[in-house]
Amino acid sequence: MFEGLTPISSSPLMLGDAFIHLGFSLLASIAVYLLYQFFYAVRHIGAGVHRTFLIGGPAITMLFLTIQTSIPLSLGLLGALSFVRFRTPVKDPAEIGFLLLLIATSIGAATGYYLVTAMLLVLATAVLGAQWLIHNRVSLFERGHLIISVDQQSFDALEKRLTPFLTQRLRDVSLETMSSMDGRVGLHYQYRRQSDINWPAFTSELNRLAGPTEVEVFVG
Repeated sequence: MFEGLTPISSSPLMLGDAFIHLGFSLLASIAVYLLYQFFYAVRHIGAGVHRTFLIGGPAITMLFLTIQTSIPLSLGLLGALSFVRFRTPVKDPAEIGFLLLLIATSIGAATGYYLVTAMLLVLATAVLGAQWLIHNRVSLFERGHLIISVDQQSFDALEKRLTPFLTQRLRDVSLETMSSMDGRVGLHYQYRRQSDINWPAFTSELNRLAGPTEVEVFVG
């Protein structure tokens, strides 16, 4: 009855090879984690998928190492994984890209394609770096939005001082639209984005300029 079973000790997966596969997978997972932190997490708030990278990579590698030892076991594992559901949705396509990179490096580590996996990480780093540089250069020419809401009775007195104030502190500022509703005047400005604008200080100076007048500021 038990003649067809293969003992664990006779498994084709050697202990030393397993350590090499898992060690390389862990290093690749750390690399993907660092790429995520540097190129994505500093500018976006995602679903937190990066928290699984350090253990997810070696775990995926171990699954594929186990699958290679037994076809029935591989079918059982794939069937079990098909029932896994995640409660936190991943809505940003960029995060899906990092997940695919983690899975690809984990499979590469499991199959022994170390050089190809390393080339994939280098290529991903180069592409993300180029995208980051292009985004920073293009952002220098992007237009930002500033909306100022002020009481209608105090608008005439503030308007004469407001235009010089904005011109001195913002580049290429221009008034796009003006609206009046419920006793307040809304001013919509556009300006060239700058990385050195201190918005809390800007708002404080604007409030001092307005004096007792209540001013609301929205930046986008």
